[in-house]
Amino acid sequence: MQSAPDRHEYPAHWEADVVLRDGGTARIRPITVDDAERLVSFYEQVSDESKYYRFFAPYPRLSAKDVHRFTHHDFVDRVGLAATVGGEFIATVRYDRIGADGMAATAPADEAEVAFLVQDAHQGRGVASALLEHIAAVARERDIRRFAAEVLPANNKMIKVFTDAGYTQKRSFEDGVVRLEFDLEPTERSLAVQRAREQRAEAHSVRRLLVPGSVAVIGTGRTPGGVGRSVLGNLREAGFTGDLYAVNKAFPEDLKELDGVPAHRSVRDIDGHVDLAVVAVPADHVPEVVTECGEHGVQGLVVLAAGYAESGPEGRERQRELVRHARAYGMRIIGPNAFGVINTSPQVRLNASLAPQMPRPGRIGLFAQSGAIGVALLSRLHRRGGGVTGVTGVSTFVSSGNRADVSGNDVLQYWYDDPDTDVALMYLESIGNPRKFTRLARRTAAAKPLVVVQGAGSAPQGHAVRATRLPHATVSVLLRQAGVIRVDTITELVDAGLLLARQPLPRGPRVGILGNSESLGLLTYDACLSEGLRPQPPLDLTTEASAEDFHAALAHALSDEACDAVVVTAIPAIGEASPGDAELAQALRSAAAAGPAKPVLVVHVELGGLAAALSAATSTAPRARTATPDAAAAEAGATRTGPTEPGTPPAPAAEAAASEALEGTHLIPAYPAAERAVRALAEAVKYAQWRREAADPGKVPEHEDIDEKGAAALIGRLLARGQGLTLGTDETCELLGRYGIPVRRSLPAPAPDEAVRAAAALGYPVALKATAPHLRHRADLGGVRLDLADEEQLRRAYSELTELFGAPQELRPVVQAMAPRGVDTVVRAVIDPAAGAVLSFGLAGAASQLLGDMAHRLIPVTDRDAGSLVRSIRTAPLLFGWRGSTPVDTPALEELLLRVSRLVDDHPEVVAVTLEPVVVAPHGLSVLGASVRLAPPPARDDLGPRTLPAY
Repeated sequence: MQSAPDRHEYPAHWEADVVLRDGGTARIRPITVDDAERLVSFYEQVSDESKYYRFFAPYPRLSAKDVHRFTHHDFVDRVGLAATVGGEFIATVRYDRIGADGMAATAPADEAEVAFLVQDAHQGRGVASALLEHIAAVARERDIRRFAAEVLPANNKMIKVFTDAGYTQKRSFEDGVVRLEFDLEPTERSLAVQRAREQRAEAHSVRRLLVPGSVAVIGTGRTPGGVGRSVLGNLREAGFTGDLYAVNKAFPEDLKELDGVPAHRSVRDIDGHVDLAVVAVPADHVPEVVTECGEHGVQGLVVLAAGYAESGPEGRERQRELVRHARAYGMRIIGPNAFGVINTSPQVRLNASLAPQMPRPGRIGLFAQSGAIGVALLSRLHRRGGGVTGVTGVSTFVSSGNRADVSGNDVLQYWYDDPDTDVALMYLESIGNPRKFTRLARRTAAAKPLVVVQGAGSAPQGHAVRATRLPHATVSVLLRQAGVIRVDTITELVDAGLLLARQPLPRGPRVGILGNSESLGLLTYDACLSEGLRPQPPLDLTTEASAEDFHAALAHALSDEACDAVVVTAIPAIGEASPGDAELAQALRSAAAAGPAKPVLVVHVELGGLAAALSAATSTAPRARTATPDAAAAEAGATRTGPTEPGTPPAPAAEAAASEALEGTHLIPAYPAAERAVRALAEAVKYAQWRREAADPGKVPEHEDIDEKGAAALIGRLLARGQGLTLGTDETCELLGRYGIPVRRSLPAPAPDEAVRAAAALGYPVALKATAPHLRHRADLGGVRLDLADEEQLRRAYSELTELFGAPQELRPVVQAMAPRGVDTVVRAVIDPAAGAVLSFGLAGAASQLLGDMAHRLIPVTDRDAGSLVRSIRTAPLLFGWRGSTPVDTPALEELLLRVSRLVDDHPEVVAVTLEPVVVAPHGLSVLGASVRLAPPPARDDLGPRTLPAY
């Protein structure tokens, strides 16, 4: 790729696709010697003013020397990156290390000059900001820690790019030039700025697909039937408010309309702009269509065609090429093998899908990787929603198919501040990037409920994703910690979604139960106990209860301060005086609307029409209130939000929708089984609790005794030995010691005499331990002897160990001073390729090894996280004085967890830490065993620049 003078091979990992401010895409890649013509063409299209700002003088054209300089890089001291669309440059950035190639060494070798040039037609799209993120990541990889830039005072746009980036900087003015210097180490503000830009850009890219002003259906057949003709018909019947076009290269030249829609043989023939193209041609013809769409300026594609990754290796390569091809033109793709997209907004009315019926408009957003599951979800919401419009209908629906490009993460970015979506439901067959999904989910869940069911599918074929090494259950736990309402089936997905869309969040787990069926009441009571709720004894109104009896009982239960939610059980009544379904539904709705804002659910038997009557709208449908974290806030009309990332503004529309009080008919969800109703309620209770806790997530404490720089230097020296290594005992103790984590000293005992000398050095009493892998931490096998008070006991224990388990060289015995008695625990931290850094805690031995009783938190953990981590294992009572035992020092344990978290967070080279056992005594704790593994950090991580997933 490069000529002889270049010192490094082409760094392919610097290539990336990014979403720009307007939702379009661009490719960022290193500039090579093959780009001379592209560079010259690019420069010719830049205005004289922009050239003047770049070079501080009139500079109409590049000389041959300039072209050579700007295309020949060593990828260490001289680096150039270009942003491209359609293969052509739209912007460039380069840095030159100060002191390299004869430059005046007026600054340290870890500083570089940086300069940008953006084509005028693409200024304002956020290209320079994206390039700055990527060139800064490259510089950090090449041990450059600071950038300096000289900018003319009139070049306000470029000054703003630098000042808005969030890096620590200083500014000076000399000789008519503004000089900016800034550190490249990511700061809390720079990360917040980066992620806020990411959210806006990715949300805008999805908006271009869901709110198009014009749609072309490519592959529309002339005769009824077929995929393209069906989609065209669905768009027409839905009443799409924009311009609609039918496209098929097989159309006769004299065909001007099809079903009243303008017909064309090619997208190129359309006079107007096309925002969205629905591609319904066979896979072999898709590349030609993508080229035509890209050249015509189409903004996005929904590819319905199959024959891609789902069909085998050839299909996977075809899918990768499809994504490359589309992104080269700045387009994003839903699909291939997609079912389509829907937007029920009256201003859009888009049904660009194979769904024959437009869903009822509402406040629920739906995302499904599977078209079949998407259809099932739409059908169930329609059936359960009755005649209601505005709450339990759908706002937007995306079925991503093979998810080659647009993913659930992108749709989450859109829903976060979408004013039309109050509840998000997602069916995911896989999570390609759990780390990013967790981050986005936490922010979304702070504004509106997010309910997810994860199928048993594998990673999307043809899509390069990081494979997690964590068990599925652990990933689920981490998602719940991010505020995700994690359910197991699509039935539970709809059950939870209907409750969250129709009802306020409960204040707590206390549940009132009333109804006209004693049996249903008892089943509901037992279900509440099973789900960890606190039910009151059921109130039996008897089968003779009237609508007025239900109204009075529900009103009383809602006014009870000891009740956080009410479940009403109802069976069809018999007799002329018994209330009808409509009368009972009206009684329940009026009581719920008049009382305090608490969730109300109905359990019914599917013999009558109560469920439909409860869902039937008799007045203006309400907006959902589910983002209000508790009923008190809903009553007061207050807006309370969970935490957002620093520097990220809250979603104003979402917050406004969240705080609206109930108006008109109070819609009550109905369930055909007590277990389903209670399970949905339990999820709402847990989510409400998460919202309250998320308002105060705690803090990552500072520790003055931590030697971060000393640890970094030690890690650097150790890694210089090789690519990855497990540290020895002395090295482990030294590294942990720099973070205030002392490991109780142990000495090798390869023979009885050495054991005696070790014990004398440490002081009696001592423990003798076999450290061979098959005996390590296995006191149950007899490989550990404790409380050896003198030399005689030590020699006897040594003899017994060797007789039982073999020669000392096989046992690897060590002697260690006895620690105060307490509860044996284990602390682990690991860097997972997908989920990121995870801290785990449990009791040592059978509890964690056999029963899997471990708790997990994402690193960095806060003081609140550490406290909940200790208390969330099932065996936690053993730490707090179970059955009269002495409580142990849990504050010391929480302190240890925070220090381990800080070590791993500060140093990504620390890929695994195990402390086992950690004996927690009534006062203090002792780390008796420790291991640490190091590995070179990844070239790019989540602290790096924004980028779309690789294909």
